[in-house]
Amino acid sequence: MEHNEENTNDLNFDNRIPLENLQKAVADIKAELAKVIVGQEKFMELLIVSLLVDGHVLIEGVPGIAKTVTAKLFAKTLKTDFSRIQFTPDLMPSDILGTSVFNAKTSDFEFKKGPIFSNIILIDEINRAPAKTQAALFETMEERQMTMDGTTYPMDAPFMVLATQNPIEQEGTYALPEAQLDRFIFKIKVDYPSLEEEILVLKTHHERKGKLPQTQIKDVLKPKELAAFKAQIQDIIVEEKIFKYIADIIGKTRKHPHLYLGGSPRASIAALNTAKAFAAVNGRDFVTPEDVKKALVPVLNHRVILTPEREMEGMTTESVIAMITESVEIPR
Repeated sequence: MEHNEENTNDLNFDNRIPLENLQKAVADIKAELAKVIVGQEKFMELLIVSLLVDGHVLIEGVPGIAKTVTAKLFAKTLKTDFSRIQFTPDLMPSDILGTSVFNAKTSDFEFKKGPIFSNIILIDEINRAPAKTQAALFETMEERQMTMDGTTYPMDAPFMVLATQNPIEQEGTYALPEAQLDRFIFKIKVDYPSLEEEILVLKTHHERKGKLPQTQIKDVLKPKELAAFKAQIQDIIVEEKIFKYIADIIGKTRKHPHLYLGGSPRASIAALNTAKAFAAVNGRDFVTPEDVKKALVPVLNHRVILTPEREMEGMTTESVIAMITESVEIPR
């Protein structure tokens, strides 16, 4: 199957959907980010895919591995507004959503929008803020609007939240509940660079001679083009056997002995949407089982929970997801 898949990507299909512009835009974003970011190709591809399918992303990794920088530079490749919110234990919902302020001229209250009213929002250390602030954020992420004093304020498209969290430091943090984690399409784990990559990091930093990374990046994608690409992805062809393949895998996570919690139907939908985006990015107007496989780890990472026994043994969610995927027959 994998051998065939390699050939599939190399062939020129007579696509019913013209995907050349989408592929070029993805290549342009990657090229801009590569000016500053060394390695992290998988991380960058997942950020682009989540943007194409209207998803929010949770980024997990230790401090100092360019999680925040990559998110900021990714936002810079888009011709949209960007805001960054540092979550702290004293942060209130009004600090991110906004508040009603009395206007002496009109003798009336007017709503002053908070930093959540932007297009790409970077939330640093999402697990540092208290539960009610997290809940206010997730409601806005899900509804793509917020209501204040009886008035509903919609979020402008695109609307994407990139949230970071540090897996090591637990003191003074508030773990995100499973229902809220489910709102993120992906959880991306970012690791340390390899030795070769770290040498390259040092070289590029040296060659920048103190210039800020964001000054090196140009915007390459406009909101109107992005909306057109999103519409194309909705039209990607999915055969009946692919629906069954996704449902089989997600269904197995719910009754697997190593898992305390399996994937929800929202996980199935996320896997489907992600597989369609992977197909489009690879220039195909139809989904293959390989597209589904590629989607499974980032989609399920934060949605499945290991049993305490397996966790104590040092097993990972990734290994169980791989085990389940191997056990489901690949549709031909």
